[in-house]
Amino acid sequence: MWTYILKRLLLMVPTLLGILLLTFVVIQFVPGGPVEQMVAQLQGRDAGGEGAAASGAGYRGRQGVDAERIEEIKRLYGFDKPAPERFVQMLGQFARFDLGQSFFHHKDVWTLVKDKLPVSISLGLWTFFLSYLVSVPLGIAKAVRAGSRFDTFTSLLVLVGYAIPGFVLGVALLVVFGGQLQWFPLRGLTSSNWEQLSLGAKVADYLWHIALPVTASVLGAFAVTTMLTKNAFLEQIGQQYVLTARAKGLSERRVLWKHVMRNALIPIVTGFPSAFIGAFFAGSLLIETLFSLDGLGLLSYESVMRRDYPVVLGTLYLFTLIGLLTKLISDLCYLWVDPRVKFD
Repeated sequence: MWTYILKRLLLMVPTLLGILLLTFVVIQFVPGGPVEQMVAQLQGRDAGGEGAAASGAGYRGRQGVDAERIEEIKRLYGFDKPAPERFVQMLGQFARFDLGQSFFHHKDVWTLVKDKLPVSISLGLWTFFLSYLVSVPLGIAKAVRAGSRFDTFTSLLVLVGYAIPGFVLGVALLVVFGGQLQWFPLRGLTSSNWEQLSLGAKVADYLWHIALPVTASVLGAFAVTTMLTKNAFLEQIGQQYVLTARAKGLSERRVLWKHVMRNALIPIVTGFPSAFIGAFFAGSLLIETLFSLDGLGLLSYESVMRRDYPVVLGTLYLFTLIGLLTKLISDLCYLWVDPRVKFD
């Protein structure tokens, strides 16, 4: 097992480098970078400011920004160096877990991630816990009652929920419960006077604000886990050891919870690490934008649109590294849940 872990850790290095290299190369060909944006801002300011006052000389904005100013801007953003040198320098920073500084927020990328993380944690963890707490018991109930009306009706419900995009459901929830009925707030994670509230009032206010975003996020997550649980239990219920246990006179409840449960939950339990860690970075752009939640999803989108390359590459490096480590932990969970698994 230790040899397997070492191999996986070593394979993470070229995988991580490949992802960063591919993204870095694509960025070099994307127009409208920070240098171009700054030049455009200077041209607009010159055209509307001091250039406009000089009626005889014409607008400076028409003449553009001089070459020295452009070189100064390139040095400011680090684009005065060749691309290979910038890539190697970036790798050196990432090796020290220095994610760089944002071009436009003027903050360390680490600081930005920590500032936005609570919103994504709130949305992701609620989605994770509610989906598992509802889907696993529901999947077990569907497996025990396979083919019944209950099974058919619940399958229809979870599949309809899976087919409805989260942002479409979010719009409907906002219109009905936030606009017409005014039962829930339309935006934000807390009220403006949250700091002045008591502890109980803060909890109630937080739950009041998070209800609609979580509902829009979690509904589509029910289907996959529910059907996976149902199919896993149905597969185990048909095994020979279950028939043997029943033949020995064991009750159906004991057969289900003592024998079937342990084997049926293997594919579900092994997915816990990925789902749980992913909940911390499960920023949903559309949900966060729709409900005005300033989380990681919105940060990633704004960074791409504004060509904030340190944020794009820094968060990509961080999330990819966490994803690779979590995948390894998920594979090791197979051994923990089922000792028969070998890594040979």
